[in-house]
Amino acid sequence: MGIINTLGGGGSVITMSLFMAMGMPIGIANGTNRIAVLMQNLSATVAFLRKGMLHVRSGLLLSLPAIFGNIFGAMVATEVSDSVFKICLSVVLAIILVYLLLGKDNEHVTGGHGLRIKWWHYLVFFIIGFYGGYIYIGIGYLILAITLWAMRMDIMTANAIKNFVIFVATPFSLAVFIINGQIDYLFGIPHGVGNIIGSYLASHYATHLGKGMIKGFTLVIVLICFADLLGFISLHDIFAQLMTRVCE
Repeated sequence: MGIINTLGGGGSVITMSLFMAMGMPIGIANGTNRIAVLMQNLSATVAFLRKGMLHVRSGLLLSLPAIFGNIFGAMVATEVSDSVFKICLSVVLAIILVYLLLGKDNEHVTGGHGLRIKWWHYLVFFIIGFYGGYIYIGIGYLILAITLWAMRMDIMTANAIKNFVIFVATPFSLAVFIINGQIDYLFGIPHGVGNIIGSYLASHYATHLGKGMIKGFTLVIVLICFADLLGFISLHDIFAQLMTRVCE
């Protein structure tokens, strides 16, 4: 999951499906998933910093509105509506899918350099933060949609900003879930350790893989998640069957 989330997104769809297949209520699954989210994005951020792919000041400017949105979103996340989740994620995935198939990637790698941030970017990242605090699933794609299309970043820089913003904002929503007792540490901590390893490997080798391979990887994950939303496959049923076979 760490590799999937670091290079694109959508790993939480698989994680949440797995947690719920194991009998975990959606509220606790939503909160428990934040432990791995925090740990993997910390690992990825450190790796991107060492590679000189992240401009910290630009990342912090975009993170501030996301923090406030994250807190607000987590506070209203007492009941996650499946229908709202599917609509929001479907729209985000459709935008990313169109970009990956038809959009022209920015050839200039801007990582490590200051970004041109406009006033409406702050509003957008507040909304992104709210969505992340409320549901989280698909937030990586949402950030990629904004950074790739609206802010004209290349895909590697967009991934660096994505991981940094999520890392900075997530502790605030995680705190809300902890206060409300919606965390299962027995599952969350081991899952987080595994995600750290995956995110380190993904971010460490991102510059070697090249933009084309990362874009292709992201496209495959988007298509899988989209197929799940449209009902062509069921990640929940797949993992439920796997868990049944493992337990037999």
